[in-house]
Amino acid sequence: MKDSRVAAVDVGNDAVKANFGKMDNSYYIPNVIARDMEDRPVIGIEDLDEKEPIDNLHIRVHSPALEENNAVYRVGTLATKTNNSTELDQGSSKSEEDQTLVMLFASIALDAVSASSFKPGKKDVIDANYTLGTGLPLREVKEGKDVGYRSQLLGSVHQVEFLVTPQYQGKKVNINFEEVKVYPEGFAAYVNLIMDNNLNVINQELIDKQILIQDIGGLSTDIAVIRNRNVDDDKAQGFPLGVAESLEEIRDEIRTRHGVELDSRRDVVDIITRKNDRHHIMVRGSRTNIHDITDRILLELAKKEYRNLRNVWQKNSQSEICYFVGGGSAVLKDYIKALNNKLDGFNIDFFEDEKESIWMMANAYYKLVMDFVNKNTQAETKDKAAAEKK
Repeated sequence: MKDSRVAAVDVGNDAVKANFGKMDNSYYIPNVIARDMEDRPVIGIEDLDEKEPIDNLHIRVHSPALEENNAVYRVGTLATKTNNSTELDQGSSKSEEDQTLVMLFASIALDAVSASSFKPGKKDVIDANYTLGTGLPLREVKEGKDVGYRSQLLGSVHQVEFLVTPQYQGKKVNINFEEVKVYPEGFAAYVNLIMDNNLNVINQELIDKQILIQDIGGLSTDIAVIRNRNVDDDKAQGFPLGVAESLEEIRDEIRTRHGVELDSRRDVVDIITRKNDRHHIMVRGSRTNIHDITDRILLELAKKEYRNLRNVWQKNSQSEICYFVGGGSAVLKDYIKALNNKLDGFNIDFFEDEKESIWMMANAYYKLVMDFVNKNTQAETKDKAAAEKK
């Protein structure tokens, strides 16, 4: 595995969070794509290479894993500026969507063209070998969809061609996966809670506790029950409930009531979570409060999420604490805290650092895949030493 670069990628419903190498590259890319033409028009083409590649991702993706092969896409921030952009819909399975794979390949290709470990060959083609750590919602893992997802990635070459993208125009990346590890998201969150990047235990008091982890995403919510340092598969539950639908509802009401068109759900999240001028937008140049819209819609969602927590805790009454993680938790934190204070008073905790909560899965996948790589390297070294002795 010495020639394989580590990739830890969380394809979240809101955004991709990805760590690479020895944490020397990290990317945050909104999970938005838009079909496009090969030669997209650019105003000020001579200034293209002065722009940031991550904000102007324009690619063609070839992979046998895709239903729509060889399609051209705008990805991330660039896609939000079109009127045909798509985000993952409520009820979809992450493991079965082309969009998941397009975002995964795009983030890895972006790392490959900037990493010093890969050198372009003939015709600006980079052959990039990766060991991937990623994850799926508990519900999909329980349904066995992780097996098919992993097999789609292994054994094939997936090519990303950069089209009208700053600095990388004309480059192609052939992605090959030496190994793919697909982890259930709830267990990954637990690993991140108790271990640092070197897999050293940092929260000893949590090791033998029975705890709940409620991961609120864009399209789904997973509640993992951790007992004896493992996810209890029988008790863990996944719900087709996330913040995406509520964010769309807020976006639609802002459009209807104020005539303001927001580019994507990411803009709504920013309005709700930013430190200054939260729950405010600009309407014809005037700062306008939209608290009445966001409070009504998010409180209704928080009530549903709290009901799920109550039902799971009732069936796992010896649980000592529930940790809320994921981007959806950052959005609903204040509403869930208020409900809990008013109602049951469960022992719950949030991560005050919203960035830590949002990056939790990507960081956990990094720890888990690095542990796998280190153990493999040690085994290979041991086998080599034994062979030399013979």
